[in-house]
Amino acid sequence: MGDSATAVNSTALKQNSSPVPNNVNHEPSRNDSISSVKKHHLSSSSQKSSSSSSVKKEHSGSPSKSHSKENSSSSHSSKSHHKHSNSEHKHSSKHKSSSSDHSKHSDHKHHSSSSSSHKQRDSSSSAHKSKDSSKHSSSSKSNSSSKEHSGSSSKHHHSGEKSKEKRHSENGVKKENGIDMLPVKSASESRVTIKTEPLPSPVKSHSSSPLKITVKRPKTEESDDDMPLDSRLSSKTVAVKRPVDSDDDMPLSDRAPKIGKLDTSEVKSENVVKKEKKRKHDDDYGSTQVTKKKKKLEALKAQKGKTGAQVKKEKLQAEEQEKWRWWEEDRKDDGTKWKFLEHSGPMFAPPYEPLPDEVKFYYDGKEMKLSEKAEEVATFYARMIEHDYTTRDIFNRNFLKDWRKTMTLEEKQTITDLKKCNFTKMHAYFTRLTEERKNRTKEEKLKLKKDNEKLVEMYGYAKIDGHTEKIGNFRIEPPGLFRGRGDHPKQGMLKKRTMPEDVIINCSKDAKVPDPPEGHKWKEVRHDNTVSWLACWVENIQGSTKYVMLNAASKLKGEKDWQKYETARKLHSTVDRIRAQYREDWKSKEMRIRQRAVALYFIDKLALRAGNEKDEDQADTVGCCSLRVEHIKLHEKLNDKEFVVEFDFLGKDSIRYYNQVSVEKRVFKNLLLFTDNKQGSDDVFDRLNTAILNKHLSSLMDGLTAKVFRTYNASITLQQQLDLLTVADDPIPAKLLSYNRANRAVAILCNHQRAVPKNFSKQMENLQAKIEAKQVAIKDAKKEVKAAKSDVKNMKTEKARSLYERKKKMVERLQEQLTKLEVQATDKDENKDIALGTSKLNYLDPRISIAWCKKWDVPTEKVYNKAQRDKFAWAIDMAESDFVF
Repeated sequence: MGDSATAVNSTALKQNSSPVPNNVNHEPSRNDSISSVKKHHLSSSSQKSSSSSSVKKEHSGSPSKSHSKENSSSSHSSKSHHKHSNSEHKHSSKHKSSSSDHSKHSDHKHHSSSSSSHKQRDSSSSAHKSKDSSKHSSSSKSNSSSKEHSGSSSKHHHSGEKSKEKRHSENGVKKENGIDMLPVKSASESRVTIKTEPLPSPVKSHSSSPLKITVKRPKTEESDDDMPLDSRLSSKTVAVKRPVDSDDDMPLSDRAPKIGKLDTSEVKSENVVKKEKKRKHDDDYGSTQVTKKKKKLEALKAQKGKTGAQVKKEKLQAEEQEKWRWWEEDRKDDGTKWKFLEHSGPMFAPPYEPLPDEVKFYYDGKEMKLSEKAEEVATFYARMIEHDYTTRDIFNRNFLKDWRKTMTLEEKQTITDLKKCNFTKMHAYFTRLTEERKNRTKEEKLKLKKDNEKLVEMYGYAKIDGHTEKIGNFRIEPPGLFRGRGDHPKQGMLKKRTMPEDVIINCSKDAKVPDPPEGHKWKEVRHDNTVSWLACWVENIQGSTKYVMLNAASKLKGEKDWQKYETARKLHSTVDRIRAQYREDWKSKEMRIRQRAVALYFIDKLALRAGNEKDEDQADTVGCCSLRVEHIKLHEKLNDKEFVVEFDFLGKDSIRYYNQVSVEKRVFKNLLLFTDNKQGSDDVFDRLNTAILNKHLSSLMDGLTAKVFRTYNASITLQQQLDLLTVADDPIPAKLLSYNRANRAVAILCNHQRAVPKNFSKQMENLQAKIEAKQVAIKDAKKEVKAAKSDVKNMKTEKARSLYERKKKMVERLQEQLTKLEVQATDKDENKDIALGTSKLNYLDPRISIAWCKKWDVPTEKVYNKAQRDKFAWAIDMAESDFVF
């Protein structure tokens, strides 16, 4: 069909674009052709029905109108044919069998062309809608093709007539009364009928004229001939404008007198029809499926005109919606932590990079080249030579001992005294690297950030029960020197490099096991869903097990915290009974029961840790059960207090615990009994250990341990202190100071101490300078207010009054800022040696803080930072202002 249509189109263009010689007058022949067409229309329409008389009148108008209409039809039909030839060529496989049907219906369609022309035009708009992209590409081709035919037609005008007729006959083109008619498909297969007419001599013009395309719409059961004539007359004509590029495409309006304007209402109604059809087409083919690019454009459009704060707020809201609200799901009581767990394993430390050749090591004043293993350990010490650790004998002894284990035989024989080693060049090299890292360009920092983000994407997430959770510590600690806390006996020892062969992987059976680094294998792969760790290994210094766990904001961590605080709340309802019982046990005839009762009193009253026995190579830290006689002093009276116990020992992380506590008389007498005839190194509670104590506690309440007492006392202390210190009329900075003071009371109870920061004095000096500057600013502002008030009295103008109001507000703002600075200075000074964060994150029920914030309209962001809010998302959602621990 595509080939035949192209051939007919070419012939029609040649015929229509043939130039007219100056000495030949074609007007009579053209008029004769038009007249014959008119007669043919009249005779065919009279055979239809009496209702066709209106159509007859339309075509039997004045010769000038008929003349113009025929020329217009001829001019634009040749263009439309070219446009449709390309579109039809795309569907040639569907239309091959339809050429014969076209020729059968061509006569019949010509007879009814007068009555159905409007309907054919309406069909044109429908056809062109579905082939819009094809029309535009073929339009330009049609214009250029018309020009070529126009230029060559003068040469082949006479010789091409016979070949033209032959081609017409081959392609099924039928000629009636001088008009070439294209073959028409059957009603079930055909879609387009195009007719071409001879074109009169062109007249040059630069304006555009509507291009009319006559298209027949196919019917599934009946053809156009079976439609009522009044339905055909109600069809509309669509006008499509195209630019004019050649004489052949000149609009008829410039070559002949104008015959009237196109009714714009028809075009408008057709546009409405087009939109409705397009909407229906989109619904049929899934308009809801939008590409990613379109989504991005819509997102950018939505963000246009919004402030940064609004965009940030919307982003936070989107994150909030995506958050896994696991606390709303049913809790499992079967001991399982997950059903499905998949991750990428831990990230290992990068391999050692040897020092540059210009970085030298010297022993006893002589340059010495170290082996790679020995050099790596030497760099660990070189980085620390300005630290306090390297001044300690125990640190240096342990380091030299482990360093010699990595040396070659020759190096061992040479290096025997650490004092003769010179690490200065190495230290200078690492100091320079540190400075270079600090002075990175913006581009370098951005690149490093992107590299880190890629690593987090690869190793930083795990899939658990259909959700993606962050991993807390996916990086395995690199090798180095052990520091420890306090006077740890193992400080300075070498922490060896952890290899894949040391690591145990835990994941579900149906998950993909993470791939170990090339050339290595895992120590073991487990599928234990009763534990929450993803990977583990044993470190070589203390023999403790290290774990890769999920992030603090994960479901497993959150459930553990929630359960911990619920157990502490449960203790609140039974603590009076337990206290009454251990008071009775102080008088027990059995020494073990008395010791247990006194130890439980200290754990309850002082929030002491239970304590475990330590080996000789471990730090000498103690708890309640492991107290020795040397750790306590008994005073019947001290500083106007009776029955005072003075505690002085190293607790967890070698933090000193020192406290003077006035105890009950029965407790004091029992301690005298427990320490009688004992040496300083003997245990106070020699018939008690942690296991015995916790076993007894679990018999008092399900899940009760010594640690639950510590959590309970911390949380109840915070609740009581907040109720006591908070003043309703205080501004937010003052309320926050009250919160920090309540938190400080808990930190002191739990002995959460810290060393005073080295730059504390400098920080306080800067803060004091800010306070003084603010006081000066307030003084100046008050003077300006006074002057403005005087101007109001003298001038009595609106401008002066407005200025006075602004000055007053400025003083108020400065006063608020001064108050905030003073509160900050007080808070910093009070908490210089107290660690508030430890108790806030590990011992205080977050629902107490959240309820306090909601009750007193204090923003949660003032109490918890972003990471902490993620950790306690369950509490933020649960707790209301009336929550009480």
